[in-house]
Amino acid sequence: MLAPLVRRSLAPRGQTPILKQDGGHRQKVSVIAALSLSPKRRQPHLLFQSIPNAGYDGPRTGLFLRYLLRHLRGNVIVVWDRGSHHRAKVVHDLLIKYPRLTIEYLPPYAPELNPVEYLWSPLKCSKLANVCYKDALELDDWITDHLSDYAENPAILGNFFKATPLHAALER
Repeated sequence: MLAPLVRRSLAPRGQTPILKQDGGHRQKVSVIAALSLSPKRRQPHLLFQSIPNAGYDGPRTGLFLRYLLRHLRGNVIVVWDRGSHHRAKVVHDLLIKYPRLTIEYLPPYAPELNPVEYLWSPLKCSKLANVCYKDALELDDWITDHLSDYAENPAILGNFFKATPLHAALER
């Protein structure tokens, strides 16, 4: 959302920071991302898409899965939560159409198992904190720039995997 995520910050005594944001609309940016890990090279890779002023429903999630299949070779195992758009008919149809695609669902209420959650946390709680954007397109540009920075840093992406208990299973 365009409304700033307000966090404690430093300011000179008596000069309370003021965040000015137009509250007359509810613009937003929706982002979907996948952290991939090649079974042979063990090199993490980030793929993402964003949509200003819309959300990810079943058809848009299906488009993202097709995007993954175009960019990843071999079998693709997608591990994600049980969101309704992850279980949509279009997703089920893709599983039938593309046998190299498999979906494994995380247990309910287990965000600590999802490496992508560790990607969102620093973006939302640190980099986006106390910042106002004029519109969703400006926010989308900012998000795309920061996610592109992450995508160029395999060490950081690897740390997102290492933060989860899945890391131990991947080491075997």
